[in-house]
Amino acid sequence: MEQNKKFIMIKFLLLAFLTVSIVMPVYSNSASVYVWRDEQGTLVFSDTPRAGAEEVSVKADNVMQANAVINAQLLDITPKKINNTYEVAIIIPENNTTIRDNTGSIFIQSIIKPIFKRGLKIQLLLDNKVYGSPQIHGRFSLRNIDRGEHKIKVKLIDEKDKIIAVSEEVTFYMHRSSTH
Repeated sequence: MEQNKKFIMIKFLLLAFLTVSIVMPVYSNSASVYVWRDEQGTLVFSDTPRAGAEEVSVKADNVMQANAVINAQLLDITPKKINNTYEVAIIIPENNTTIRDNTGSIFIQSIIKPIFKRGLKIQLLLDNKVYGSPQIHGRFSLRNIDRGEHKIKVKLIDEKDKIIAVSEEVTFYMHRSSTH
């Protein structure tokens, strides 16, 4: 079975090569090729002559003429500036959400834009106090949260422990049955 797959693949590759060689136009042209060794001793081939270079004889049927000319002025080769401005937002829970859980548990999900990169950490604040340690992901599971109104936000911290983004504050209401 495996040998049959190899045979089919070889047939496909041969057919593709044959098709490309028939379809691709090849023009005979009298191009000159020069060869020399550079300072490191590497053999260099070029179509531009240079002092000390030897001309290599090339058979006319081995030269291909390019069909298209590329206008380099159309290429945008200006370096792109990398944008290092980040945004962080809490997507779960939504603002002014009521959580009904008798254990006081809540799941919090935050996102980072444009992308979370290595070295960044997220710190959760619950009621304007640091909650737990900074994490390398934006998911938090809180347990035993008291009844009532709570405010959360997250801070994005870089490799140097500098705060680079802060989310908007999200308010949620924890409803738990009374233990009285």
